[in-house]
Amino acid sequence: MQGLSSRNGPRSVFPIAVGMLLAALAAVVMAAAPAAAQRNGPQTVAPLAEQLIEAVVNVSTSQSVRGPQGLPLPSVPKNSPYDEYFGDFFQNRGQSVPDRMVSSLGSGFIIDGKEGVIVTNNHVIDGAEEIQINLHDGTKLKAELIGKDSKTDIALLKVNPPKELKAVKFGSSGAIKVGDWVMAIGNPFGLGGSVTVGIISAKARNINSGPYDDYLQTDASINKGNSGGPLFNMDGEVIGVNTAIISPTGGSIGIGFSVPADTVQPVVQQLRQFQEVRRGWLGVKIQTVTEEIASALGVPQNTGALVAAVTPDGPAAKGGIQAGDVIVKFGQEDVATMRNLPRLVARAPIDDQVPVEVVRKGERKTLQVTVGRLSEDGEVPMALGQDGEPETAEAVVLGLTLSTLTDDLRTKYGLGADVKGAIVDDVDPKSPAAATIRPGDVIVQAANEPVRRTSPGRWRP
Repeated sequence: MQGLSSRNGPRSVFPIAVGMLLAALAAVVMAAAPAAAQRNGPQTVAPLAEQLIEAVVNVSTSQSVRGPQGLPLPSVPKNSPYDEYFGDFFQNRGQSVPDRMVSSLGSGFIIDGKEGVIVTNNHVIDGAEEIQINLHDGTKLKAELIGKDSKTDIALLKVNPPKELKAVKFGSSGAIKVGDWVMAIGNPFGLGGSVTVGIISAKARNINSGPYDDYLQTDASINKGNSGGPLFNMDGEVIGVNTAIISPTGGSIGIGFSVPADTVQPVVQQLRQFQEVRRGWLGVKIQTVTEEIASALGVPQNTGALVAAVTPDGPAAKGGIQAGDVIVKFGQEDVATMRNLPRLVARAPIDDQVPVEVVRKGERKTLQVTVGRLSEDGEVPMALGQDGEPETAEAVVLGLTLSTLTDDLRTKYGLGADVKGAIVDDVDPKSPAAATIRPGDVIVQAANEPVRRTSPGRWRP
C-alpha cells in the first residue's frame, strides 16, 4: 500500500500543477486585457452611437442678402484699429446686385423631446430669417428661436414635434479628464449624421473668442457644419457643444473646441426661463498678476485678478474695490487665475451681496459688493495686458472678424516672418467683403496703407 501510495502520489500532482499554470496564465491575460483596451481605445462605439444619433439634428438656415448700388460702409466700432484702412476700400465699390438667398448648415441636439427644445451655436443661426430642423429620419420641422447668447455662442430653438423626439442629457464637463474618450456627432460639410471619436486633449482653453472662454479641446474630428453639435462622454452624456477649430484650411487637423456643459447648462436654463441670459456685473477691468506685480503686491504669481480700473458708480466702486487691488476670492470661491473672475461674476445672483476678498498693499480685506446686472452690450471684466491694451486683439470691422497674427500661426499657415497684418477669422455673408475675402486670408494692406496690427486665427465650423 505504501508503494502504491507513493506511486499514485506523483500522479495527482500533475493536474494540480497544470491547473495552477492555467490559473496563472489566465491572471496574466486578464491583467493584460485592460492595458490593451486602454492602448487601443474602445473596441466599438456602435451601440452608443446608435442610441444617440437620433437626438442629433441638422440645422439649416436661410437669409436674404442685399446688394445695393455702391456698397455702403457698415457701422464700425469706435476706435477700431482697422476702420481707418477699410473705409475707402469698400466705399462705393461694385455695381447693383439683386437680393439673393444664402443658406448655411450646422448641427444641434435635442434636450427636451416632448417640447422639442434644441441646443445649437448662436453663430449657426445668427441673422437667419428661416430655420429648419432636419431630423435623423428625414423629417423636416420649422424652428423658432427661443433665445441666444453671443458671449458663450449658445442658442436655443423650439420645434413642434408630431411625436416625442429622442433627447439627450447633459453630463458634468468638470468630471471629464484629459485623456478620456469622447464622441462627436454632427453634420460636417452637410453630409448628415456623422460620428467621430477622440479624446479630451486639454481643458480650460482660452481661444480669445470672448470673456468666458473655458473650452474643452478634443482631437475628435470637427469640421465645417459640426458647429452646435454635441460632444459626448462614453456614458452618452453631453459634456460639450462643438463650436470652433484651429485649421489652416477650415478642415479638421485634430484641434477642436467645445463649450463645456457646465457653462452651457445655466445659459440654457436662463434662455428657457427668460429668453435671455441675465449675468452678474462687477464693473472692473482686470489684469494678470505677473511675477513683478506679485512680488510688489505680496501675492502668489498668477493668483487672483489685478484690478486695473474701476467703473465709476459701478458695483465694485460702490463696494470699495480700488484700482491696484488683487481680487483673490469672490463669494466662497477662490479666484485661481484672472480668467476665473468673469465666469464667477457672471453666474452670481443679481442684487445679492457677495463677499469679495482683495489684497491691498499686502493686506487682505473682505469687502461686501452688491452684484449688478450686466446688460447685453454692457461692460464685462475686460482682461488687459501689461501695456494696458486689451489682451484680446480681435476686432469686427466691416463684417470681418480680424485677429492678431502670432508666430505659431505663421508656422501653421506657412507665413514668413516678414508678413505683417491681420488674419481673417470669419466673414459676415451680408458684408461688402464677403464677395472677395475669405476666412484664413491675411489683410496686409487696405486703402494703400499697411495693416500693422497683428493675432491667432480660429474657425467656427
